Amino acid sequence: MHDNPVLDSQALDDPAPDNPVLDPLAAIRAPGDPGTDVYLTGTVFLDIIFTGLDSAPVRGTESWARGMGSSPGGIANMATALARLGLHTSLAAAFGDDMYGDYCWDSLSDGEGIDLALSRKIPGWHSPVTVSMAYEGERTMISHGHEAPPPEEPAPQCPPPARACVASLTPGGPGQPWIGNAARHGSRVFADVGWDDSGRWDPADLADLAHCEAFLPNAAEAMNYTRTSCPRAAARRLAELVPLAVVTLGPEGAYAVDSASGETAQVPALSVDALDPTGAGDVFVAGFLTGTLADWPLTDRLAFASLTAALSVQEFGGSLSAPGWIEIAAWWQHAKSYDDQDRAALRRYAFLDDLLPAGTRRWPLRRAVPTIGFRQSG
Repeated sequence: MHDNPVLDSQALDDPAPDNPVLDPLAAIRAPGDPGTDVYLTGTVFLDIIFTGLDSAPVRGTESWARGMGSSPGGIANMATALARLGLHTSLAAAFGDDMYGDYCWDSLSDGEGIDLALSRKIPGWHSPVTVSMAYEGERTMISHGHEAPPPEEPAPQCPPPARACVASLTPGGPGQPWIGNAARHGSRVFADVGWDDSGRWDPADLADLAHCEAFLPNAAEAMNYTRTSCPRAAARRLAELVPLAVVTLGPEGAYAVDSASGETAQVPALSVDALDPTGAGDVFVAGFLTGTLADWPLTDRLAFASLTAALSVQEFGGSLSAPGWIEIAAWWQHAKSYDDQDRAALRRYAFLDDLLPAGTRRWPLRRAVPTIGFRQSG
């Protein structure tokens, strides 16, 4: 049984609520807690997403996509997913002073309620851009950008007090001192890692895991770093470096090893029609982190993370496809009313009955739109 979170009843009737439908951490909040639930830092991209492609583009030809959208991407995917799940989210990032940067800033701050007080706009720096093409259940991406120049004042080596931080480990890059500092000041650090284009997969890249509570790579990343041929074996090896190792297995779901308790858990993926997998890994991390901060059982955390990722791939756009509580409630009501999920899935997600209000209706979330912005009429 989960403690009931606080329900914002006004949000059930307001088609564009300013606040999430519920607060998953309501039962554990106390006076003196940090005002920030999760702190993130990283690069924000403008994502331009093409969907509805029947196959990969062919050299020397022109391909037409049936769908297109624009949304903040990169670290914005995870920040948005966290905010939509009701966590007070602070993002430290650089934004260009071009129209792309203004669009991303406004979308995150005004549209999602993400705290950008630690972010900065840089004169004369253009926003990094990613073009993503989704087809055959996968995506191909092309990115362009330049490293942001140093800020006018050195960035603090320790982020503000927060319940948790998300750290993206950089293959081949230097260590990140802020990770250790955050952990020493009481933040719980959750880490993921980027793809190593060099092919070295140097275990030294994972040195900062010594300061982390959890590590959430995908199967290929986990196996490459541990020199194993099985993602479950890789998870067990990684659990020697970090208290909790979670390896995502794509269509097979996710597998976790808790070295502190000795517990292991695996949850299969939900069967859905995937439109665009952009950002699904970030949404998974956000769902798992939410359940961890709320002190849910390990299996429930895996199931919830898998559900949020599954809901996100059914919409196009990375950050703007992240589900909120309305989408989660709508899926659960549908799953109980129709026979398109197996009985085991229903039993696996029975914990949602303790979390979600009854009778919640759905309205559309903001989705990626074809253009950066429409002119105001009048």
